[in-house]
Amino acid sequence: MTKYPRMNKSLLAMAVAVALPSAFAQDNDQDDIEHIQIISHYDKLRTEAGSATLLTEEQLGEYEYDDIHRVLSSVPGVNIREEDGYGLRPNIGFRGVTPERSKKITIMEDGVLIGPAPYSAPAAYYFPQTTRMTAVEVFKGPAAIKHGPQTIAGALNLVTRQVPEFTEGAIDIAAGGDGYTKAHGYFGSVVNNIGFLFEAVNLQADGFKELDGGGDTGFDKNDILAKFNYRLKQGDFEHTFGLKLSYADEVSDETYLGLTEADFAENPYRRYAATAPAKMDTEHQQVMFTHNVSGENLNLTTRIYRNDYERAWLKLNSISGKSPQEVLYNLESDNNQRLYEIFKGEQDSIVAGATDFLTMGTNDREYYSQGIQVDGDVKFNVFDLDHDISFGVRLHEDEIERKHFEESYNMKSGVSSLVEGSKRFTTLNTENTKAWSIYIEDKVKFDALTVGVGIRGELMDMHYQDNNNPNVWQDKTTRIWLPGVSGFYQLSEDAGLLFGVHRGFSPASPAQPAEIEVEKSTNYEFGGRYNDGVTQFEVVSFFNDYSNLKESCGQSNCGDIKQQDTEFNGGAAHVYGLEAQFSQRYPLNLQLDIPYGFVYTYTKGEFKNERYTKFAQWGQVQSGDPLPYLPDHQVSFNIGLSADNWRTSLAVKYISSMEEAAGRSWQEGTDEFTLYLEGQEVPASTTVDFSASYDFDKYGQVYLKVDNLLDEDKIVSRRPYGARPGKPRQFTIGYKYQF
Repeated sequence: MTKYPRMNKSLLAMAVAVALPSAFAQDNDQDDIEHIQIISHYDKLRTEAGSATLLTEEQLGEYEYDDIHRVLSSVPGVNIREEDGYGLRPNIGFRGVTPERSKKITIMEDGVLIGPAPYSAPAAYYFPQTTRMTAVEVFKGPAAIKHGPQTIAGALNLVTRQVPEFTEGAIDIAAGGDGYTKAHGYFGSVVNNIGFLFEAVNLQADGFKELDGGGDTGFDKNDILAKFNYRLKQGDFEHTFGLKLSYADEVSDETYLGLTEADFAENPYRRYAATAPAKMDTEHQQVMFTHNVSGENLNLTTRIYRNDYERAWLKLNSISGKSPQEVLYNLESDNNQRLYEIFKGEQDSIVAGATDFLTMGTNDREYYSQGIQVDGDVKFNVFDLDHDISFGVRLHEDEIERKHFEESYNMKSGVSSLVEGSKRFTTLNTENTKAWSIYIEDKVKFDALTVGVGIRGELMDMHYQDNNNPNVWQDKTTRIWLPGVSGFYQLSEDAGLLFGVHRGFSPASPAQPAEIEVEKSTNYEFGGRYNDGVTQFEVVSFFNDYSNLKESCGQSNCGDIKQQDTEFNGGAAHVYGLEAQFSQRYPLNLQLDIPYGFVYTYTKGEFKNERYTKFAQWGQVQSGDPLPYLPDHQVSFNIGLSADNWRTSLAVKYISSMEEAAGRSWQEGTDEFTLYLEGQEVPASTTVDFSASYDFDKYGQVYLKVDNLLDEDKIVSRRPYGARPGKPRQFTIGYKYQF
């Protein structure tokens, strides 16, 4: 991996020392640049069609989460598979789509695609730091028609801090268990009509896992942001020119190897000696130029962007030609007991009559994504009907270049060391996509009824090249149009009904042959909202009818290096469910309030055909088999007690059990497939988080938080290789000061 100069820690500390903004959401004229869509304020009924959720800066600051998994626990319709406990590699799905590496949702930062290669390789190995976000927007159903390419589940937009209109700045420092520290600060002002903002974040931890033989199992992440803007008034129109520059890096001692069931029961936070060399090393840069022009009935935003991302992840691939899962889940077979003891460092790789080296693979990859997009909104009245037309066009290009290699490691006396001269390249290829995206939606108001009719087009030209063999390549073209209809009927000033239907789509990668179809579905939703300024309630039912469910194989979800980047057709499938959320603020007296609320999600996903596959989460599936990693029930409950200068909050999250695999092992003639996690379930879990803060007015604010208050230690996943825990109880104390 090409190395950029890594940020000097002392410089970062100086940057942090100068400044976190107010923990409350701001309302100003720049919202049209930073947000894709302004979701209505919470003191009145939201009248947009489709399911949309806005988490404000105040809500994000309540629990001081760094983990996007925990942030999204208060959003209905979100399904998650945990992996490392810190949310370093998020696995997020909406409405039952696979959560693996968040590849089936459209992820954006400030309205721009932020995944490393959203079309060519959508697995989100880069994810922006949640700590520096001032809002999170979630769009599902017809509300996501404006955002692609992934349009079946929905879109997630992360909003960074805006350039302030006046001089302001803040610091946020915290420390907690397992060596956790946070240093976060910003400063912004306006000089001669040019606004600027500088922000820096450092997060690090030693890790909560106990490595055989000792060593860190944590991470160190840096994030730097600079923004500049210039505002110009010309007649009835206001222009805002913006420049955004960002840099992020991460070094994490993270592995794909988990534990056997017996070892997990004895100590869920153990890590085997074989994982000691594991390391993820990443760097990300973004440049974005923005121009916004707005008038009374027109808003037009142009964005030109470039993202570069590089990563090198060293991790265990195999031992003596066997995948780790084959060893861990079949200890009685062949030589697996000895190989397992090598994992633990209790046997050496080389003994009399046997040589069993560990194969460590470095998945070295370079990505870029770049493009120009224009999003507009115009309002007018024709024949006494109010029209609100949203439209957009984007020319986008992204690419992934894989330079994977493997090396042999020798386990000796509990220490794994590199065998010199053992480097060998395994995967050398490039995938590239050039895509035009177009959408238009007209919302027409008929008295109490607002109807939206829209269409999205994705026009893609894809190229694959095997860099080992110039004669192995593929070009293919995909053209698809995705219509949608949505509506909102206002029953009263406080209540209304919403409905919608739209076509959803996920592209196949450039390397996949024509017989691997794109993923398509027809999605329906119906529900209602109520908001009288004190009580808010929303319930939405949904049904996604897949004509073809598609999955891709990576190490994180397959565990078989030989099948990496292979895609599979799952055929017809149904996903349906119910999303409900309720919130209210109860005044105890003139000084004390009790804010409380709950979110409930019911989701059911099942195959509608019989199919034989060699996908590690499916195997042989039959009609009615459930989709993996999809809990039937999820409930979160939040309650607090707040006064003018202090508050306490408690969040309880329940997730029912979910299948690790959908189908079963099979054999047909001489062809067979072993589904290692057949019949296994991720157990149901209940997680409780607590937070409290005290505001000293001009002297700043002190806060305390406890993640996983009850110290829940159940298995959160058995992928990629073996049983894995979530984060144990972690205490954190912090201090904020703003000026």
